[in-house]
Amino acid sequence: MNKTVVISVDAMGGDHGPPVVVPGVALAASRAQNGLRFILHGDQAQLAPALERTPGLKGRVEVRHTDTVVAMDEKPAQALRRSRGTSMWNAVESVKSGEAHAAISAGNTGALMAISKLQLRMSVDIERPPLVATWPTAKGVSTVLDVGANVDCDAERLLEFAILGEAFHRAAHGVARPSVGLLNVGSEDMKGHEEVRQAHRILREGRFDINYHGFVEGDDLTSGVVDVVVTDGFTGNVALKTAEGVARFITAELRAALTSTPLATAGAFLAQGALRAFREKMSPDPAAPLLGLNGVVVKSHGGATDKDFAAAIRVACTLARSDYAAEIERNMRKLVAAVGESCPPAADGAG
Repeated sequence: MNKTVVISVDAMGGDHGPPVVVPGVALAASRAQNGLRFILHGDQAQLAPALERTPGLKGRVEVRHTDTVVAMDEKPAQALRRSRGTSMWNAVESVKSGEAHAAISAGNTGALMAISKLQLRMSVDIERPPLVATWPTAKGVSTVLDVGANVDCDAERLLEFAILGEAFHRAAHGVARPSVGLLNVGSEDMKGHEEVRQAHRILREGRFDINYHGFVEGDDLTSGVVDVVVTDGFTGNVALKTAEGVARFITAELRAALTSTPLATAGAFLAQGALRAFREKMSPDPAAPLLGLNGVVVKSHGGATDKDFAAAIRVACTLARSDYAAEIERNMRKLVAAVGESCPPAADGAG
């Protein structure tokens, strides 16, 4: 747990590039003391001034020069064709070669997903690495997946997401035995489509070392009734965008109410500490790991601040130091057996 971790960084990714990435790296380094080193992939001419302005990184950062980057607005297929040698490609390649324990980028999400899958391959047979959202709840946070990468999911995909999400929540949030629920339109066994009911039956049989709660509904997402909520990418993305829209609406209405009169403004000034805590509670998590890869890759959002980028590095470091990958492999072997028993091949001539 105390090993030195090497983080490979796409230093040119995101809306701001080196002016945010380098201070974020420095902040993460200061919090980790001597247990963290970095390989920064990017344009030496742009990185040098940022490094000169940022103390505390001497001996802990190696710069690998490349002046080629993946643009934020490039389509994944186009980016993949010309990605070799870019700062994003090189960052992931350092994980593939074994010289880094994790890669992080604030760049193009689709391109990062495609590059990571091509280089590292999937540890599970899914179309794309599921996207994870860290969801604020009344009891803290929960892990929700998939929130957009895999739109159509059968029962086996949902079981894979349960395994991935449970292992991630334990590693990232320190919960020894996270509870897992399947998102559904009701809590009764007969509710929902066949895929979610089939996944529910297999999980309920207890053949995995998973603390399975059962079905959860939409209003449970913010109650914290379970630690991990599993759903398909279509439903998860709709839920995420709805939650983000509601959060923006509430924040805007609260701001308008608190500035509507001089007295309200004075009250807001006195309550600014509580309001800041409220805003932080409602803010999205800055780190989105790409789960299911043969290696750790973490996506930080494009508009990340230095604090956001440092927080994403912390998640990458935590996953790299955990038993996350080995745990997933153990449960995936159980999944193959469980699905084989629950979903036998159809007999010859069966319709």
